[in-house]
Amino acid sequence: MVGMFWEEWDIGAEFQTASRTITEADIVNFAGISGDYNPLHIDEEFCKQTQFGTRIAHGPLVYSIAAGLLFQLHLYDDTLIAFLGFDSLKFTLPVKIGDTVRVRVEVLEKRETSKPDRGVMKRLLHVLNQRDEVVQEGVQAFLLKKKSAA
Repeated sequence: MVGMFWEEWDIGAEFQTASRTITEADIVNFAGISGDYNPLHIDEEFCKQTQFGTRIAHGPLVYSIAAGLLFQLHLYDDTLIAFLGFDSLKFTLPVKIGDTVRVRVEVLEKRETSKPDRGVMKRLLHVLNQRDEVVQEGVQAFLLKKKSAA
């Protein structure tokens, strides 16, 4: 399967993913992998005394799940050269165990590069919970293959 080439990303185009529920196992496993054992993520009794009232998911965990949901759309198969990074990434609301997230992206801009076989595409990322509240948002940049050079 081949993903979308740089020319095929239309400014203003939107894409949405399926949804996925955040589990306790997700948080525990991410803490183990990352080494981030902040009590906000792993200590329920501590969290009962916080503004959240319960454990919350790591921000990078939620983004990682969002990236996986986007990957499942196969938009980049064989066309992505590199993820160039974030212009911004904000964690706007907490994500708790049992919350269900999905992702919506919108193409913001495209630009040529000095090499004729590739271009840069920027998109707005929104991670939404089951109440359609934005829990993360950011602007990402990707280096993509051009069809004309493939």
